[in-house]
Amino acid sequence: MSVQHPFLLVVGGLVAVAVAVGYWWLQRQRARALATAGLATTSKDRLRRHLPPVLFLAALTLLLLSVARPQADLPVARAAGTVILAFDVSNSMAAEDVAPSRLAAAQAAAVEFAEAQPDSVSIGVVAFDEGALTTQQPSEDRAATVAAIKRLQINGGTSIGQAILASLTVIAGKPAVLPQDGQPAEDLGYWGNATIVLLSDGEDTGGPDAVAAAQLAATAGVHIETVGVGTVDGATVEVDGFQVATSLDEELLTEVAKTTTGSYHRAENAEALHDVYESLDLRLTTKVKPIELTGAAALTAVLLLTIGGVLMTTWFGRIL
Repeated sequence: MSVQHPFLLVVGGLVAVAVAVGYWWLQRQRARALATAGLATTSKDRLRRHLPPVLFLAALTLLLLSVARPQADLPVARAAGTVILAFDVSNSMAAEDVAPSRLAAAQAAAVEFAEAQPDSVSIGVVAFDEGALTTQQPSEDRAATVAAIKRLQINGGTSIGQAILASLTVIAGKPAVLPQDGQPAEDLGYWGNATIVLLSDGEDTGGPDAVAAAQLAATAGVHIETVGVGTVDGATVEVDGFQVATSLDEELLTEVAKTTTGSYHRAENAEALHDVYESLDLRLTTKVKPIELTGAAALTAVLLLTIGGVLMTTWFGRIL
């Protein structure tokens, strides 16, 4: 613990000591006078006589301490770190079983989410279809993040594995690739304050193995929250002049999330998407910050004064 005004702390300490010494001297003189008069006091009498003044003295000490403005360095929980919003922009995300479309609903909810995050959270945007492209590096610039989200457009197939690897590359700052031929995976470091929020209808059409990519993320300490955008009944979309049926595939999204101890969230409409973002389990970290204790000290002093005053009036019908 430290104080902002050490000189006032010294002065307050001297005053408190002087008051305590003065009270001790008066009580000693009183005890001698009672002894000379042949009067004895019981332990109950001594408790009643000394407790209220002791409470007043403690309150005075705390008030003098509060003048010096004490503060302590305490760990404070906060949302922090890096969040990568990985958007599925494949053809199936144009389906309108979530109005106005799966992608448009996901974008609208993501904008709300991004704007609600504190400055301690850096947000990046990755768009994925058969490949993946980083459209916004992690940043505290919310306007840039929102612009990147709104620029997303429908195109191609779906590779959830590629989305995870691209997001890991952004987080770690170096290429994330799956090991080949039994070789150990490259060490990406440990990123315990990073979260990937993967928004997709779950229809994986190829690319790197999604579960293996999730295992690589788990090794790096990265948390993956998956959001299933669409309905189980599904809808049809037109691709190159053909009508293609598409529906929400939850099995893969659930497995990917569980691999990193994350959670799968179903979002079958715009309201559900909003609720999903409200409930996302982002990482909480602690940061040591100086917290001023002046208010706590003053409040405790007032409480002690109140107790002392109540005891004094109850036992003696007066204060002091």
